[in-house]
Amino acid sequence: MGKVALAAKITHVPSMYISEQEGPHKGCRKAAIDGHAEIGRRCREQGVDTLVVFDTHWLVNSGYHINSAPHFEGVYTSNELPHFIKNMPYAYSGNPELGKVLADACTADGVRVRSHDNTSLELEYGTLVPMRYMNEDKHFKVVSVAALCTVHSLQDSAKLGASMRRAVEESYDGTVAFLASGSLSHRFAQNGVAEDYLFKLWSPFLETMDRAVIEMWERGDWATFCAMLPEYAEKCHGEGNMHDTAMLLGALGWDRYQGRAEVITPYFGSSGTGQINAVFPV
Repeated sequence: MGKVALAAKITHVPSMYISEQEGPHKGCRKAAIDGHAEIGRRCREQGVDTLVVFDTHWLVNSGYHINSAPHFEGVYTSNELPHFIKNMPYAYSGNPELGKVLADACTADGVRVRSHDNTSLELEYGTLVPMRYMNEDKHFKVVSVAALCTVHSLQDSAKLGASMRRAVEESYDGTVAFLASGSLSHRFAQNGVAEDYLFKLWSPFLETMDRAVIEMWERGDWATFCAMLPEYAEKCHGEGNMHDTAMLLGALGWDRYQGRAEVITPYFGSSGTGQINAVFPV
């Protein structure tokens, strides 16, 4: 019935919001913002109605969870970086129907997922920052999936992604994009020297590993990447332990996936972390 039209690994660095503001860093994340706009444009071309975001800023300690409220609206300030994202207004439509379809399919496949539609849950900035630039005109509905999973296996997250794709294709009358919102390496700069690392990686080791991973993605070496993902996520401080990436690749076929990543925004350093916007052909 339905279709997954686009899949992407995306950045959500809060300096994108700073990039809009007047001051010394105005325009500093133009490439990342342009990348989000391009992904949004492609989603429109493909007839996408809902963006499903695997959000590495939504922390959960038990089970898997979907925020499928019918509407999201508020003014957001990050409790993590309140000097970066403050008083950012947002308003988007949700998709309770899709949230239920996704949760039911995952649970039936043995990965228990709860969809929350009658809820006061708010969106985290792993969803809000991309929506600001991909969905400025509120064209798309939004569903957010918790991907900062503290006691979960990457294999279960991959299985979740596979189940969600099956749910869309078999039980949803519409077109969806899956977005893994999180960094590659995620070692923040030490307190006191953050300004020095605004455009840099924390260490040559982390940058070397990230670039090696991107080369695997571009040549389609998913067997190697999936095999090394648990160790890479641990040793390179993968954001959310890279559960967002496992979910995305699960939806694409995991180590049997045959696509080659297309880099939309070239790899860049941000406050010590490694960032990219890349589309994975469905």
